[in-house]
Amino acid sequence: MALRSKPLCVYVAQIIGVFFSFLASAAGSGISTGSATSLLPAYDPLYYLGVRAYFSEDWEKAAEHFEKSISIRQAILQTRRKCHDDCLFAGNDRLSYLETETGSLWDLYALDWVQRRAECARFCLGRAVTPAGQLPVSTDIDYEFGTRNAYNFLQLTYFKLGKMHKAAAAAHTFFVANPSHLEMRNNIEKYRRMDEVTDDAFMDREKELERHWEVYDSAVLAESSSDWKRTVEQWKDCVNVTLQQTEDCRAQCVVASKALPEEDAPERTGGVYEKAAALSLSLLACQQSCVTLVATRPGRVSAQEDLLPTQLEHLHIAQFKAGDLKGAIQTLRSLLLFYPSDADSLNNLQLYSETLGGDADAAGTEPSQEISRYVKRSLQEKKLLYFGMEHLNFNFTDPDLWTPEDIVPDSLRETWRAERERLSGMPTEEEEETDDSGFYAGGPVPLVGVTITMDDQALNGTNRVLLDGVLSQKECDAILQLASSATSATDSSRGRRSPYTPHEKFEGLTILRALKLAQDGFLNQSDVKLLHEVGERARTLLHSYFRSPSGLFFSFSHLVCRSPVPGHQEGRMDLSHPVHVDNCILEPETKQCWREAPAFTHRDMSGILYLNEDFEGGEFFFTKRDAKTVTARVQPKCGRLVGFSSGPVNPHGVTAVTSGRRCALPVWFTKEHHHRDMERDEAEALWTADGQSVVKEEKKDGEGAQPAARTGRSQASRGRSKEAKREIRRDEL
Repeated sequence: MALRSKPLCVYVAQIIGVFFSFLASAAGSGISTGSATSLLPAYDPLYYLGVRAYFSEDWEKAAEHFEKSISIRQAILQTRRKCHDDCLFAGNDRLSYLETETGSLWDLYALDWVQRRAECARFCLGRAVTPAGQLPVSTDIDYEFGTRNAYNFLQLTYFKLGKMHKAAAAAHTFFVANPSHLEMRNNIEKYRRMDEVTDDAFMDREKELERHWEVYDSAVLAESSSDWKRTVEQWKDCVNVTLQQTEDCRAQCVVASKALPEEDAPERTGGVYEKAAALSLSLLACQQSCVTLVATRPGRVSAQEDLLPTQLEHLHIAQFKAGDLKGAIQTLRSLLLFYPSDADSLNNLQLYSETLGGDADAAGTEPSQEISRYVKRSLQEKKLLYFGMEHLNFNFTDPDLWTPEDIVPDSLRETWRAERERLSGMPTEEEEETDDSGFYAGGPVPLVGVTITMDDQALNGTNRVLLDGVLSQKECDAILQLASSATSATDSSRGRRSPYTPHEKFEGLTILRALKLAQDGFLNQSDVKLLHEVGERARTLLHSYFRSPSGLFFSFSHLVCRSPVPGHQEGRMDLSHPVHVDNCILEPETKQCWREAPAFTHRDMSGILYLNEDFEGGEFFFTKRDAKTVTARVQPKCGRLVGFSSGPVNPHGVTAVTSGRRCALPVWFTKEHHHRDMERDEAEALWTADGQSVVKEEKKDGEGAQPAARTGRSQASRGRSKEAKREIRRDEL
């Protein structure tokens, strides 16, 4: 059969071009030139041995097997990437024949080309990995390592062995990918209080696999400081590392073993070419899915849309502000490869060209070669995949919003266009102001002396309130003294940089930690009980005013003081706490808020009780979902409580604290009893054990009306995100 005899056959030939490159490895055997003992074994049996030892409480064996499975898996991934690179040009000497030969000879030369690449990959893997190590692992093992569950086991294993430094590292590594895991968060805080555990223990052991996010966050931080030359370098590095991570992911698709199509699958019927096409389309789909995998942060469910175009957009703006117009034009032309008709980009290109004046060479700068190759390759793959959808009953989900319409076959275009129109719809202002929390502002204020200073209308929002008189000056002074004494009692709070800005210090004190310091004689017991009582006071007020349909349980609370770092305040453009929403991840460009990890999705009601006003800056403010339009401002002072529902109707932030020390008691509440603050319960249990009573008002689940049904994700993805500057709050403590 001559594959070039018909257009359909030509496309099938192109699709199977990658089939034989991993067909050989699918057989599970390899050619080895080294000794068997030096080859990398399969890592999944080691993981199962670790699990067995763990549940048998053989902690030494469990640690050994888990660590070996992790290190061998990483070594196999690196070997696959190396073999992919080494065999990238294998068989290319046969490509010249494909341009001249026709008929059956074209078939033979095509098969010769792909077979040479397959033999190269098999030989390369066989020199480093055992036959068993080349076999695909189960979906269960993929899930275990994808969720970093090995580190969950290792955390307790090392704890049992008394190796607290390693236990803290394992706990932190697991928590990065599972930020809603409350038990692990509590474990981390316990490790932080241990004398033998230092700050360097809390490292992400998997960060090299996600290095582009570290660089991305560094670039955003540099951009916020308006250091444009450094920002340009950071964004360039971010683009390069993202491309590299994408290539690493794609290499795994090519070199890793694949299962052959099932004989009884109706969509996989046919001869060898149809089976090859089906398997090769799966490879192309795997490579395309790397866009989504690379754009998904650890612990997140959804990918950041248009990750690479977003980085290019940041880069060209930084280059323009740094005075590198030629670089800005090149980056902007690269961005236009994704969105050729984007009006903003075209206007910026005209602006940059006019600014250059008569510099024809700079104005004619071509796009980056790396980006050009990336876009060209992606379009070629999409064309084949959409062909497979149309003619071979193949399922493919396009990961990109920038895919041009002419790539999609006519028979699929109408459905594709309707889906894009649905995704591109922007929420209206009316939709933005809808609050489904189940709270209704306007209830009574049950405490004498507390007054409503501002309500919904005065604060220009929904489910917001500002109360004064919640604390007396004497109570504020006592809690401020408590914060100062806690700072003096331990070095763990002193000098800690804020997790939100490098220009401020951040001190946090939970009830449990305060109680333990009091038991050790560092703090006054009555002041610690006062800190607990004012939290209960805030709950009583917010529960009543917002007419909560069910009980409110503490989700978390801590006494927080922010103060500026000396010598780092001139020309500050950042915020003490960037604009965010308490129970979802705000995307200002699309005005969406994703109710998924790492956001604290269980939080329903928020409050901040202020203790002082003798500082500069530190103003609390509400915004619209664009994170730019300020709708209300609140100036802190002693006894002032701002309360609001925790959802997307209430984005908020804090301006920079430039002098003095700003102290407050943030409190978050949940309707769900199983998400309550376990540390607070532990503190109350300690008081009870000592025969001391504490003020506590709590309704159990089921009292009052049932809360509205909750969903893990409240909104669907919509449209292109040009600038998805998501604020990931990794540490609320």
